[in-house]
Amino acid sequence: MKYVISISVLAGSALLYLLSSHSVNTELFSTNYYAVLVLTGSLAIALAGLVAYQFWRLRQKIRRKIFGARLTLRLTLFFIGIAVVPGVLVYAVSVDFLGKSIESWFDVRVEKALEGGLNLGKNGLDNSLKELTKKTQFIALLLAEKSPSQYEHDLQRLVEEGTAQEATIFSLADKPLAFASSGNAGNVPLPALPDSYMLSETISKGSYSVIDSAIGKGLTLRALALVTLNTPGAQRFVVQFTQPVAKQIETDAETVQSVYRDYQELVLSRVGLKRLYGITLTLSLLVVLLTAVSAAFFISEKLGSSLESLAEGTRAVAQGDFTGQYPIRSSDELGALTGLFNQMTRQLFDAKTASEVQQRQVESAKGYLESVLTHLSSGVIGLDEEFGLRSVNTSAAQILAVPLHEMQRTSLSQLAEKYSLLDSFCHTIKEAFVETTNGEWRRQIQRLSKQGNQVLLMRGTQLPKVSGGGYVVVFDDISHLLQAERQEAWGEVARRLAHEIKNPLTPIQLSAERLQHKLGPRLEAADAELLRRATQTIVNQVGAMKNMVSDFANYARGPALKLVPLDVHELIQEVLSLYEAHAVVINLDLQAHSVMVSADATRLRQVLHNLLQNAQDALLDIPSPLITISSRNREDQIVLQVKDNGTGFAAHVLTKAFEPYMTTKTKGTGLGLAIVKKIVEEHNGHIDIENGQSGGASVTICLPLAGGA
Repeated sequence: MKYVISISVLAGSALLYLLSSHSVNTELFSTNYYAVLVLTGSLAIALAGLVAYQFWRLRQKIRRKIFGARLTLRLTLFFIGIAVVPGVLVYAVSVDFLGKSIESWFDVRVEKALEGGLNLGKNGLDNSLKELTKKTQFIALLLAEKSPSQYEHDLQRLVEEGTAQEATIFSLADKPLAFASSGNAGNVPLPALPDSYMLSETISKGSYSVIDSAIGKGLTLRALALVTLNTPGAQRFVVQFTQPVAKQIETDAETVQSVYRDYQELVLSRVGLKRLYGITLTLSLLVVLLTAVSAAFFISEKLGSSLESLAEGTRAVAQGDFTGQYPIRSSDELGALTGLFNQMTRQLFDAKTASEVQQRQVESAKGYLESVLTHLSSGVIGLDEEFGLRSVNTSAAQILAVPLHEMQRTSLSQLAEKYSLLDSFCHTIKEAFVETTNGEWRRQIQRLSKQGNQVLLMRGTQLPKVSGGGYVVVFDDISHLLQAERQEAWGEVARRLAHEIKNPLTPIQLSAERLQHKLGPRLEAADAELLRRATQTIVNQVGAMKNMVSDFANYARGPALKLVPLDVHELIQEVLSLYEAHAVVINLDLQAHSVMVSADATRLRQVLHNLLQNAQDALLDIPSPLITISSRNREDQIVLQVKDNGTGFAAHVLTKAFEPYMTTKTKGTGLGLAIVKKIVEEHNGHIDIENGQSGGASVTICLPLAGGA
């Protein structure tokens, strides 16, 4: 655009110069003026198209709401106003002045003065011609009295006297008879011969005079007269006198005549001249104004583009992009401002880069800490100074069985109100921090959970004020540890009992049977019956003792598993085939798609038998007994559930269901569920027991799939 405007300025200047030159040069005016007008008009049309294109571009920017477009429009209108208003005023004054000036050229007095000057010149030349004609006629009369042989001498004398510059006598056949000239002897010009018209006029009228305009000689007065000799035969000749007009007079006459001729031409073309000058002035004004308007658009857009760049950079900075570097389009204050803006964005980019590096380091450290806390088996809870939840790790939510991640900023009091099982947990934390003197404490509590009694080992620390204050509580579920200790103790007891009791049982049984065999036939019937009943009681009790010792041995036996790939669904079908004749309905809901585990089939079969036997025992007095066995997959585990519609477990039994000798049945040793739990744990599994919401009890077993699939 800059180059287009520059070319337009140069072309407009050249065309305006040509217009002004042609208007004062008549020859150029008559040959090339219209071509220059056409070129100037074409340039004006091109400039108008350029201005229209610039206006369209500016309008598009305004429609797209580009920053700085409206300011560009205001600046353009301002520049156009500065250029157009004075230009229009000058144009109006020029047009009026041009019209009045052209009209003043054609004043009547000027025309009369030119006519007077022209007539004055003509009259002077006419008088000189008349005087020369009279002299010629007088000389012709004198020559009529003389002999032709004296003509040359007489003509030379007349020339020397100054009667004429050149004198010639011709015959009627246009042949010179005598000639005299005032020129140098060596440079005597040839006589100016009259044409046939001059001779015929002279012969018919007796004389003829004319003002000649010979090439290279200027204006010349020529007079011819008929000479008729007074001798017999009346021979006739023609005498010619020529006299050049003075150079000054000739110049003045030609000037006056030329000016008068030009004036007459101007008079004839006065309207056309006014139009031509008006068109010239209009085209000149259009070229100048359109160039000014185009330059105004260009300058305004250049100023606006700097603001647009700054606005674009500001929007980018507002969006967090500090990479932009914008071109400096000028060396003024706007250019300096753009440079400062670029410097600011570079500094912001450097600061952002440093901040991002620090943030990544902080996030890395935070991620590392979160990873540690997430995989930490201990539960960690962060509290603010008002005992509101600030942060919680995954283990804390799993141990307490409460979605603590969804309860940020919840106070311990509100948490205890919403979950009654956490009342003792929350009360212990608040009480311990109130009672501590050094900001640290350690306590062990027992609370009721969904899985039964839960023992928590808790430690608390008060954070310093510098780091924001607050509290941190770390706790561990040691219920399994205590249970393992109890199981280990029971195992030790079982081993000792099995060792101490099993040895005397067989001799006791054999002794009782021997007494029955030896003494029975020797006694009377009543005594024999008494002996039989006594010995039978001894044998039965010894058998019961053996069964109890076997259960103790099974519970205390160490893990000697034979792990093989096992299809859990096939194992369930195999076990259920033994319960087809029972009155209790067993419903299957096997939805697991991955069923292969690495297990000891005998041990798992024992687990299923124990669970089914316990469920049947719980449904003895139920009108419509129902047992449901279901399976499903969860992550890399298979989950088995045995559920009945009985009365469920009592609360005090539910918390100690897996402890040895914990039973509500009149028969049995109370080691069934304890053995089931031990077998499941030997297979790296997990077992839970709970009462259903609609009644009944359910036992859930989670076993890892073979290969983690």
